[in-house]
Amino acid sequence: MRIISGNLKGRPILPPKNLPVRPTTDKAKESLFNILMNQIDLEGIRVLDLFAGTGNISFEFASRDALSVHSVDANFKCTQFISKISNELDLPIKVYKSDVFSFIKSCESKYDIIFADPPYDLKLLETLPEVICNQGILESNGILILEHPATYNFSNHPWFYDHRNYSKVNFSFFHQS
Repeated sequence: MRIISGNLKGRPILPPKNLPVRPTTDKAKESLFNILMNQIDLEGIRVLDLFAGTGNISFEFASRDALSVHSVDANFKCTQFISKISNELDLPIKVYKSDVFSFIKSCESKYDIIFADPPYDLKLLETLPEVICNQGILESNGILILEHPATYNFSNHPWFYDHRNYSKVNFSFFHQS
């Protein structure tokens, strides 16, 4: 795993092997950030990374000068790793060890981009766009990106606007209209 671009471009991030994660591939991550850079200025934005895992996406946003990045994961080893690396690299990442649905329900902040990469077998995965959109934590011009397996189709969601596929990685994009 490496940081694709920004201040830390090319920097390898080596998570412990025992983390229960499925990191977004570098190819899919690079494609995702190319899409985002054509839609929004990433400098100075507020980002929420749900099911943060290794912090792969959080580190990428922070390297590209996000104002703040909030990383949420329920696994202690994941949050410990993200905290360790963000402290070592002096990145503006605040880490929360929490169940994502509980965090969303109690969250009072608003974000320009929310990225969610839940476990593909999460029973409530199909409800995530609705839960996030209805909570009011996405800025009015904000973007929600959901990484999911090909078995899900969110094109009928009222805030859906795009879908991209990179091998086994699927991204669905949502925004408030």
